[in-house]
Amino acid sequence: MSSSLEQNGVGSIPSLRHPLLTVCIITGNEEENIRRCLESVRFADEIVIVDSFSTDRTLKIAREYTDRIYQHRWVGYIGQKAIARNLARGKWILFVDADEAVSEKLREEICKRLKDELPDRIAGFDFPRQVWFLHRWIRHGDWYPDTKLRLFRKERGHCCGMEPHERIDVTGEVIHLQAPLYHYTYDDIDDQMKTINRFSTIAAKSLLQTHKSTLSTLWGMLFHPPFRFFRCYFVKLGFLDGMAGFIIAMTIAYSTFIKYAKYWELQHGLDNR
Repeated sequence: MSSSLEQNGVGSIPSLRHPLLTVCIITGNEEENIRRCLESVRFADEIVIVDSFSTDRTLKIAREYTDRIYQHRWVGYIGQKAIARNLARGKWILFVDADEAVSEKLREEICKRLKDELPDRIAGFDFPRQVWFLHRWIRHGDWYPDTKLRLFRKERGHCCGMEPHERIDVTGEVIHLQAPLYHYTYDDIDDQMKTINRFSTIAAKSLLQTHKSTLSTLWGMLFHPPFRFFRCYFVKLGFLDGMAGFIIAMTIAYSTFIKYAKYWELQHGLDNR
């Protein structure tokens, strides 16, 4: 564990010695989202928060729900979640992002499943994630069902992936749950564009590790964006979500293009940051 990891919580909620379920959350200036998230996971035996030194009211709100709050410098989505996983004491771990919330039906499914004595071969559970965007639930396209494996046995799962899109890999069988995890991803289109700019920069830097050629980068800029639009809007029926579905498909295509454009910029040393 990094020497820069510090516990920063004086909550009154007692921690169990051997909890069954630990919810892990990573935070960084999430005062607008964190209460909704924490309210939705109160059913857990333990809540662990790893915070990247928030300067807003995130920690003040979090202390109302748990005393297991730690601070660590930002080391990426994969790194922060790996730290949270290692701090968890539960047999089972559920990862929830600060801008997400466990739906009531998903909570019921999780509690019912974990109450039973599950066979050792069961390593984890996945479930759909449903996005609230432009004042409506998105039900088609690339954003739904957007199945995520977030509930797993601690000893069977680890954090991996490519920044900024981390994932959990498990050894064993995965069972699918039906109810959704809610994702309150963007306040509006302006907020969406800010996130696209940030995430595309992270993704472009991650691509540097792949050592793709300039030709393959050009191929990515030319063909991947229209393919992503066609798949999202037509193949996955994004058009059924109305104007919101069209905007999502277009911004997915744009974010794909800008990721490869920024990667090309990095390849040629033209990035001034």
